[in-house]
Amino acid sequence: MSESFDNGSQDASTQDDILTSAGTPPDVPPAEQEMEKLAQPSGALALLNVFKHRNYRLFFSGQIVSLMGTWMQSVAQAWLVYSLTHSTVLLGLTSFASQVTVFFMASFGGMIADRVDRRKMLLVTQGLSMLQAALLAALVFAGIVQVWEIIALAFGLGLINSVDVPTRQAMTLDMVSRGDLRHAIALNSMMFNAGRIVGPSLAGVLIAVAGEGVCFALNALSFGAVLTSLILMRLPQRSPRTSGRALHEIVQGYRYTLASPRIRTALMLVAVSSMFGAAYLSMMPAFARDLLHGNSTSYGTLMTSVGVGALIGAYLLSHIHERWLMTAAVGAAFSFGVFLIAFSHSHWMWLSIALVLPTACSLMLLGGTTNTIIQTLSDEHMRGRVISHYTQCFMGMMPWGSLLLGWIASHVGVSDAVSFGGLVVMASAAVAWFSHRDVGVNPAAAQ
Repeated sequence: MSESFDNGSQDASTQDDILTSAGTPPDVPPAEQEMEKLAQPSGALALLNVFKHRNYRLFFSGQIVSLMGTWMQSVAQAWLVYSLTHSTVLLGLTSFASQVTVFFMASFGGMIADRVDRRKMLLVTQGLSMLQAALLAALVFAGIVQVWEIIALAFGLGLINSVDVPTRQAMTLDMVSRGDLRHAIALNSMMFNAGRIVGPSLAGVLIAVAGEGVCFALNALSFGAVLTSLILMRLPQRSPRTSGRALHEIVQGYRYTLASPRIRTALMLVAVSSMFGAAYLSMMPAFARDLLHGNSTSYGTLMTSVGVGALIGAYLLSHIHERWLMTAAVGAAFSFGVFLIAFSHSHWMWLSIALVLPTACSLMLLGGTTNTIIQTLSDEHMRGRVISHYTQCFMGMMPWGSLLLGWIASHVGVSDAVSFGGLVVMASAAVAWFSHRDVGVNPAAAQ
């Protein structure tokens, strides 16, 4: 890990040598000039200003409905697996299966996002996600669902997301102007976490009243909203580009990312925090049932609180000046570790809710600041591939952490397993700060 940060001291001339065929490095003066153009005061009015873009209005309205359904399915799936098995290992394995493909395949998804019509690609991926939810609902309603089937369908959804996520995030700049990019990213995060607030709370009630199958069915129906919004969009034509060999373009993307000290450092911090910290979400059913002695409603309440905390973090993101993005990322990682440890040792519901708010807020700030750094500094022809690296680090590392924490929890308990993860996150934040603190204070120092 320390070697990754030490390499951040290379100068611009070294980066030019590295990127002889990968395009303009992301940390050259033009990118810095773009950062300065975006460094304007922000607020609620600046966020609302993003809705002047018709395509973004359509995107927002469709996605927020779909995301509620997605979170309902996520909660119902975890609760179903734990109810059938009472195994933290299988709980972690299910989360692992749903996201591990993102780790291996996101770079291919990013390469595809740089080649194709992103709107048309999202129509395909969202349609396939609808089919996956419908199959899961049918199995549950038929009363024949088995754990291996849940895991297999989760794996299939991960394959879909490995293309869907980088494509969807790369399309943000296709819908808004560059001046509105940071606020659009903040709104995307707020939208995601608004779904996280409503979805789990509804899922908790529906599971108790009607069972998990209803949640899966409603998620399948919710994709109708996002598919409709995508059909109605009219995006500007992107300049045609010549596509080379797929593997060569993927390698170019990695070389481009690794040449930027700020992007590289932020991604490493996200990767560690995701693997050892964010995986606590996969253990939430165990927290609700075994430590807090609750039921599905308690689980839904905890997940809703996660959404509230993340929503607060997304709003705070819109107020962070670009100059302090790296500092904010390091600080968010450290506070995430601290609050994660505190949350893992709570045995009272009210205290767990209070502690999960800053925990989720910190993780959201870490992911949001990193996403902003990446999208601001990346050249358009590399955007999909660089965003895919963020997807690999944030979503792709989480399943490895879920599997690891699930195994540790089966031996030492959930609390100690999550506390261990929190300590690793704090250590990574300390390494990032002392090894690369000049990047956080002064962006130009990265060159």
